[in-house]
Amino acid sequence: MTRLDEARELLREFPVVDGHNDLPWALRSQVRYDHDARDISRDQSGRLHTDLPRLDAGGVGAQYWSVYVRSDLPDAVPATLEQIDCVRQLIERHPTRLRAAFTAADMEAARAEGRIASLMGAEGGHSIADSLATLRGLYLLGVRYLTLTHNDNVGWADSATDEPRAGGLTAFGREVVREMNRIGMLVDLSHVAATTMRDALDTSTAPVIFSHSSARAVCDHPRNIPDDVLERLPANGGVAMVTFVPKFVLRAAADWTAAADENMRAHGLHPLDTGAEAMRIHRDFEERRPRPLATVATVADHLDHMREVAGVDHLGIGGDYDGTAFTPDGLDDVSGYPRLLAELLDRGWSKADLAKLTWRNAVRVLGAAEDVARRTQALRGPSNATREALDG
Repeated sequence: MTRLDEARELLREFPVVDGHNDLPWALRSQVRYDHDARDISRDQSGRLHTDLPRLDAGGVGAQYWSVYVRSDLPDAVPATLEQIDCVRQLIERHPTRLRAAFTAADMEAARAEGRIASLMGAEGGHSIADSLATLRGLYLLGVRYLTLTHNDNVGWADSATDEPRAGGLTAFGREVVREMNRIGMLVDLSHVAATTMRDALDTSTAPVIFSHSSARAVCDHPRNIPDDVLERLPANGGVAMVTFVPKFVLRAAADWTAAADENMRAHGLHPLDTGAEAMRIHRDFEERRPRPLATVATVADHLDHMREVAGVDHLGIGGDYDGTAFTPDGLDDVSGYPRLLAELLDRGWSKADLAKLTWRNAVRVLGAAEDVARRTQALRGPSNATREALDG
């Protein structure tokens, strides 16, 4: 039996829980939610990183679908609701393959049925518009994590890729984290500044997650996690889900991507655009300036380091498929996870280690957040605090 065969066999029992996939935004930007034009029951290679045949090939058993909207949109809340509706439509269109999941128990039930547990994560605090009531509304609609920022600061939290303003979390930002703990919504620290990571860990009574981030010590990029933060995960109980985005895992790819992003802006397009015209411009740029290639081994280097610092009980996977124009060689789309596991088997990771990485850790952390919520709700009711009242 080859290593790849071993990996696929393991995934049949302990499939991948992927922390972040931007398929809903790709469906919005490419075809404005026309599900017939992008029927994911069929191979969508060349258009999307994600479809049901390739999710099956990749051994995916649970997916956090990102209900991301751009932070510069003037109507972030209704746009987020449209993204949630997109996920619901996907589940309704493919009921034999996808199952809505809201709890750790739902994830296990989906695994037992051979369906993909479909959860949602909102990417960026702009999606709650400074409103704790909106935060609770998103939870009631099925959102199970909130990434505190995206690429830009919000008024109450600093982003990793913006100029520092709050110095981490403001008083209202800490109240957002406490309310997330109270309702059972996971605090996602991908995209946030290291100061925000530390403030959130100081505040949260529930495990946190990094839905799609890698190790800063391996690739010095502000989107990655510093070692001092990774060292705090065992005490917190949280999970860092390694991402595959080349510019976050390979320094040469980060430098190349910065130049490619400037080229996109010069053509009047957003760097995160994955539409046909945007990809044509990317390809033209790549022909002139060849792209440094990250590989399966590059991602495995991050996981080796993260295991050494945080421990295997605190690791997961968040590929960020359909949210990036480029992917590592060998991890081209959602079918690639077995190749990553095969690489880790070659490096001496045990099958028990890999079962934690793929399934057990992510399920545990959601269940732990549910436990904290039950205890907290017995002690206090909803917070009606406002940013104006707490931050002035």
